[in-house]
Amino acid sequence: MSSATYSSPAWQNSGDISRASGDVRLSVEQVSYVYSANPAQAPLFTLEANSFQARPGEIVAILGPNASGKSTLLKLIAGALEPLSGRVLLNGFVTHSLAPRIRAQRIAMVQQESPLLFPARAWEFVLQGRHPYGRSLRFENEDDVIIARNALTQVGAERLTERWMNQISGGEKQRVILARALCQQPLLLLLDEPTLHLDIGAQVELLATLRKLAAENRYTVVVVTHELNLAGEYSDQVVLLQKGKSLRVGSPASVYQRDLLEQVFQTPLTVEMGSSGRPRVTLRSATVGGP
Repeated sequence: MSSATYSSPAWQNSGDISRASGDVRLSVEQVSYVYSANPAQAPLFTLEANSFQARPGEIVAILGPNASGKSTLLKLIAGALEPLSGRVLLNGFVTHSLAPRIRAQRIAMVQQESPLLFPARAWEFVLQGRHPYGRSLRFENEDDVIIARNALTQVGAERLTERWMNQISGGEKQRVILARALCQQPLLLLLDEPTLHLDIGAQVELLATLRKLAAENRYTVVVVTHELNLAGEYSDQVVLLQKGKSLRVGSPASVYQRDLLEQVFQTPLTVEMGSSGRPRVTLRSATVGGP
């Protein structure tokens, strides 16, 4: 739970604006899933029905402890898994039914880990995001290069263009990985624990960049995270999960109720409203010798 804060009038009311416009881009409708080693055996994990909607320019945070179903829900949204029940619609199309090339053009996923398969400079790595628009044995064209360099500029990483990926910091690498996702020119941007290995400064910079991109370019963004305060500060909606159950969906202020968060994260917490009007969560020390 980070303690950094950030606010910007440019995006502060973006969620209200997009809701007023009524243009739903992502619709998750009673989606569930079951992991089972054998269909004849009891499930190893069950993700119960989840529902929420998101609009262009909105950031949705999927929040919860380990093994709550966050990454499973993200894979369902991405179309990488077919739901046991329900459906996920992106602009009216079922995501898991999209052809792989079309899905890659509309949905970009930033995984927890993006291993380097071969040495590459930042601009070469970002160009991989153009693969869904190419053909077999086709080299990049001038438009692809322009799109890649613009993506690096959008995430504030233009100075890294010629740097080797294995020689940059974790925060810099995450910006380049995000640029590769933007290079796909998606409608929907999905991120699985993007701040996991970053220090607090890099975490705040990355989420501030996502907030700015969502507001300016109308991306719909879904982020899986453990970080209560980052989610509370930067998201328009929060989906709170616990052991495969969706406990609450709504604005950070409506979801961040002390009793509910203490139940989910199994630790004493304090929830206060910050100066930005967004909730702040801190650990509450137990009274020595108290009841």
